[in-house]
Amino acid sequence: MLRHGVRALLERHGVAVVAEASDGRTAAAAAREHHPDVAILDIMMPLLNGIDAAREIAETCPETRVVLLTALDQERLVTAAVSAGVRGFVLKTQAEEDLVQAIEQVSRGGFYVGGGVSQAVVEACRAAAAQERGRLTSRERQVVQLVAEGKSTKQVAALLGITLKTAEFHRARVMKKLDVHDVAGLVRYAIREGLIAP
Repeated sequence: MLRHGVRALLERHGVAVVAEASDGRTAAAAAREHHPDVAILDIMMPLLNGIDAAREIAETCPETRVVLLTALDQERLVTAAVSAGVRGFVLKTQAEEDLVQAIEQVSRGGFYVGGGVSQAVVEACRAAAAQERGRLTSRERQVVQLVAEGKSTKQVAALLGITLKTAEFHRARVMKKLDVHDVAGLVRYAIREGLIAP
């Protein structure tokens, strides 16, 4: 419903929508295929959250600007998003007022912060973005998200296109880095870091 509402809003304002996606992986693939000027991502998407999808889009389609729809105003998520290349933040509750303006601003190379997302937080994050490096690599974050979503190691391997042994290695490495010893610990980490919704 949110996707259809966003599409209708954009088309009313003369914005051409070239693709839609129901999860982060499909969104990143659609960006690679269509090379849109702007990609609008929800921060909470299955299979690959909005921040990691933005990171993947920035790596494969550097000309595509990303606007993140969020219901959260949390410094650590904004920091991670800026580091991943997100150029605009719009609260879902204010999408109708802010989204078209965000698209216009980021497509011109600007940075957009909608109401409810602190400009001061974003500026601080931009200054620190070059130094900010997560404890986990992008691949490790993907593994954590999939495990936290209830996927088995075999399913993780299939979804990421890696061998079972590699998936097991990533999972073990993540647990060692985070000093967690069970899936519940990974789930708590994933919720705390905004990889999945509580």
